Amino acid sequence: MGVVMVALLLAAGCANNDATSSTSSEGSVIDDPGDCIPIDMAVSSEKIDLLKTLAKTFNDQKRTAPSGSCVFVRPAKKASGAAATALLKGWDEATDGPRPVIWSPASSAWGSVLNQRLAEANMDPMAPSDAQPFMLTPLVIAMPEPMATALGYPAKPIGFSDLAKLAQDPQGWAAFGHPEWGQFRLGKTNPNYSTSGLSALIAQTYAGAGKTKDLTLEDLSNPAVQELSKNIESAVVHYGDITMTFLNNWFRADKRGNALTYASAVAVEEKSLIDYNLGNPDGILDPGEEPRPPRIKLVAIYPSEGTLFSDNPFFVLKASWVNDDQRAGAELFQAFVQEPANQERVLAYGFRPGNANVAVGAPIVAENGVDPTQPQTLLEVPKPDVMTALLDSWARTRKSARVLVVLDVSGSMGDPATGTTSDTKLDLAKTASISALDLFKDDDDVGLRVFSTLLGPTEDQTFLDLQPVSAIGPRKEQLSRSIDGLIPTAGTPLYDVTLASFKDMVAGYDPTRINAIVLLTDGKNEDGDSSNDVAQRDALLAELRAGVSGENAKPIRIFTIGYGADADMSALTQIAEASNSATYNATDAASINKVFAQVVSNF
Repeated sequence: MGVVMVALLLAAGCANNDATSSTSSEGSVIDDPGDCIPIDMAVSSEKIDLLKTLAKTFNDQKRTAPSGSCVFVRPAKKASGAAATALLKGWDEATDGPRPVIWSPASSAWGSVLNQRLAEANMDPMAPSDAQPFMLTPLVIAMPEPMATALGYPAKPIGFSDLAKLAQDPQGWAAFGHPEWGQFRLGKTNPNYSTSGLSALIAQTYAGAGKTKDLTLEDLSNPAVQELSKNIESAVVHYGDITMTFLNNWFRADKRGNALTYASAVAVEEKSLIDYNLGNPDGILDPGEEPRPPRIKLVAIYPSEGTLFSDNPFFVLKASWVNDDQRAGAELFQAFVQEPANQERVLAYGFRPGNANVAVGAPIVAENGVDPTQPQTLLEVPKPDVMTALLDSWARTRKSARVLVVLDVSGSMGDPATGTTSDTKLDLAKTASISALDLFKDDDDVGLRVFSTLLGPTEDQTFLDLQPVSAIGPRKEQLSRSIDGLIPTAGTPLYDVTLASFKDMVAGYDPTRINAIVLLTDGKNEDGDSSNDVAQRDALLAELRAGVSGENAKPIRIFTIGYGADADMSALTQIAEASNSATYNATDAASINKVFAQVVSNF
């Protein structure tokens, strides 16, 4: 099984379960259909609120299938890549939620990936090839307006070839009169998890091949294709599972006045850029939250070589668990969401209507940084065998990483993980981290540091380096043995160890790699001197913020994992945000294997 397949399998169900009643693996509440035919849906997260609204209207109308029974639609949130993996494995309702009748990923490309993986396993396809788009949003390159203007926007077309040249120019932005912006920095998600990452990978490959359709396996081995992709990947800040990580970090940097040195561009969907410019970078407004437009607006670059629409298909699945009544009911709902009044709701959410008879209008307007007349060139989704080969190829050619894994081995890690197992928290963390080693490529540099108090002959020794930061390929077994031998002891010197780890990684900074720390703890800072906690934390955060800004910055991203119910999520979030990365919540200790896979998706 290849690395891409392992990543997809581990990706399934990565999000936390936060509902209080019967839920899917991503926390969507499942309503009682009564005597109606239940039509369960697996829906990509960006449209879950819209589809819940449409489903409620549909359900209230008590529409009936040909059998005479009413139809009841139940949308549940499920990431596109995670749903593809769950369907490939047969969909375990205990972990994945109710088996879907309708699957609506963000892009029909996921249907191609699923069908090809099924074919490779000698199984029949599940995703129909003629699914109708529900709504559309194109992949764009989001760029701060001053940077886009420096490149000639809006008069000059800008494409992936331009970004590749800028990424390789040792002058960086100085070549355009702005040395203060530093090097070109690109945000791009992992294509095994994220639709924007998948679309960007397809688009840059077409750009290298000089095509807009009929991408072939031979094209993937074309030196020009490989060179352009390598040059683009070289500028990546880090990868990740969602674009919201980049947009939220950008928004915070904008507030501090250094948005132009966090990232130069991020591959996102047009809808996300609109949300950002409206002051809602994650697309979700909490109760009482007021949107605040950014100081520097983003503009949408529609790549000159072409781009793809996320078409949000409704796949009525060809699955053994879908009966004729459910299929008929699904088709009723599919027709309902295409009605003009419902397509107007699509537009209100920042998407382009799937129904061509409904005109594009606000909020898809120039004032929000987008162009409703674009894109002018559309790319064809590659054939299924090319899609999976493209993902396999990316696993080998993505930007390499330099990562220090820092694990808490304090006494509380010896506590039981859950009430249903005899495993300790450390037992589960060791299993998860050993499994995650397979997600790195052989030339990634990976080291292991553990921390607690009283680790050595002196009282002030708070960490031990069990494995140096060096190529993981020949050392994977050594890393596994070092992790497997860990035992819990003493306290949690969180701030001291984080700062020491940051300084050590800065000292060995490699500008050709993603430089990062993965920090896991199950507690809060406890080093025997609680009176100094606030001063320690503030000094740490100040150092981290200084490290990610400025022309000559050496950014070390600290991806934090809060493990178990007693983890100090507030402190871990502050550490992650100060280093322009992300924090991951594994307060349910049993979720650590999936969370670790999410974290490693950044590399």
